[in-house]
Amino acid sequence: MAPRVSRCHASQRGDRTSRSTPREDADEPPGAPRRGTRFGCTPAEYAEPTSLPVASPPVPVVRAWLNPPAAPGAEIHDPAHRRLVVTEVLVVLTVTLGLSALRSGLSLLDALLQPVPLNQQQVALNAPAAQADLVDLALQLTRVLQLVGWGALGAYLLLRAGFAMRSVGLDGRRPGRDALGAAGLAALIGIPGLGVYLGARALGVSVTIAPTLLDDTWWRVPVLVASAAANAWAEELVMVGYLLTRLRQLGWSENRALGAQALLRGAYHLYQGLGGFLGNVAMGLVFGRLWQRSNRLWMLVGAHTLIDVVAFLGYAVLRGRVGWLP
Repeated sequence: MAPRVSRCHASQRGDRTSRSTPREDADEPPGAPRRGTRFGCTPAEYAEPTSLPVASPPVPVVRAWLNPPAAPGAEIHDPAHRRLVVTEVLVVLTVTLGLSALRSGLSLLDALLQPVPLNQQQVALNAPAAQADLVDLALQLTRVLQLVGWGALGAYLLLRAGFAMRSVGLDGRRPGRDALGAAGLAALIGIPGLGVYLGARALGVSVTIAPTLLDDTWWRVPVLVASAAANAWAEELVMVGYLLTRLRQLGWSENRALGAQALLRGAYHLYQGLGGFLGNVAMGLVFGRLWQRSNRLWMLVGAHTLIDVVAFLGYAVLRGRVGWLP
């Protein structure tokens, strides 16, 4: 509602102020009470205009999740600065998961060119790297260290850009809620993911995945747990914390950045076949949108770690004991 406009007029010169108003009671009968009580204005006219707060229409929850608004004040407008950020993103992806996506695509192409059907070919996620036991252990730990370094690179570049780790959800403010969220998210992604893999393999569009072929040595379990945690740290730091933050600075919409991140996540799992690609695209969409809405990265790292730990250790225990597990 627009405020009523007063018919009172004020003119000010120096410290003297005079107000005049038309006499609205000139034709009123004698003895009638005056309506104006202040400078000849009616109470409704001289009252201070009040602007009542107008509540914004509530945004539906589903719409907020499907099409969230961009974070305010995040975009970089300086052309030189934008070019540096674009170059930085390309370099990071080239030395980390972007290069893995290229290798993965070539690996799938090679598998498709083989005379053996795709579902009869096997890919091991954790395979022996040397004949000597301790050398194999050292090489496994070297791979873990490489993944830790990839994630640390993303975190370091965000710090250099002025982002505190708590701004991307790497802090200890909510350990309990992050742990519960990680467990629920792991179940939400892991259980359907197993079904997608088994279905894709039955259709012949996925290779047979062996989560581990490591021998039953004293260091197998800790190495598998470390490998799971390192994978989670590298992927979620680079693909979610780093990449989505940088794309947001470059002016990409939340949905466009989410789609690019999910497709890249699926691309570096192409070596697993169509099932691995589709399953990880779905995982990227869920993880990325959850981070965009909650800004909790530890929850994603925890969920990813749980998924891989269950896959690695579960396969090591159940291999050869259940008929449905290839």
